[in-house]
Amino acid sequence: MTATDEAASPRGRAPLRLALYQPDIPQNTGTMIRMAACLGVAVDIVEPAAFDVSDRHFRRSGMDYLERAAVTRHASFAAFDRWRRQAGHRLILAETDGRTRHLDIAFSPGDIVMVGRESAGVAPEVYAAADAVVHVPMLEGLRSLNVAIAAALVLGEALRQVGGFVPAAGDEDRQQEAHPG
Repeated sequence: MTATDEAASPRGRAPLRLALYQPDIPQNTGTMIRMAACLGVAVDIVEPAAFDVSDRHFRRSGMDYLERAAVTRHASFAAFDRWRRQAGHRLILAETDGRTRHLDIAFSPGDIVMVGRESAGVAPEVYAAADAVVHVPMLEGLRSLNVAIAAALVLGEALRQVGGFVPAAGDEDRQQEAHPG
């Protein structure tokens, strides 16, 4: 389940990456990998995970999208952090207690959006290493969104900002119909 950035996007290098910090729930992980495959986003899994990170655990959520996803596994946060710094990637952490709304940050191509464990978020050293910590605004009194939903919201905004959405077949025809010129 490893691939290169080039495999994640039909246009070449993936515009963004999604990092999963020590995921707890295989179904959520499969859902996020499926989403990333569909959006042309590379995925980094920062281990250890709370389950055996293998294709069989993701079949139900990831379906046949797993073979199309660009997934890289990192043995630890320290290994991931060394790799991303050497590659020049900025780390944007999505956490419920982030100071900045995900709508108020300027995303850049090459950014890595990281989500934490479903049960416990991330360790203090991850906060210290992050270039920014964002949150999805929610109604007061509610604890959190499902991690896959939060990842989709933050990643969607980041892709919108960097022009990273992959055009769907027929998009150009629909655009011309809406704006005849």
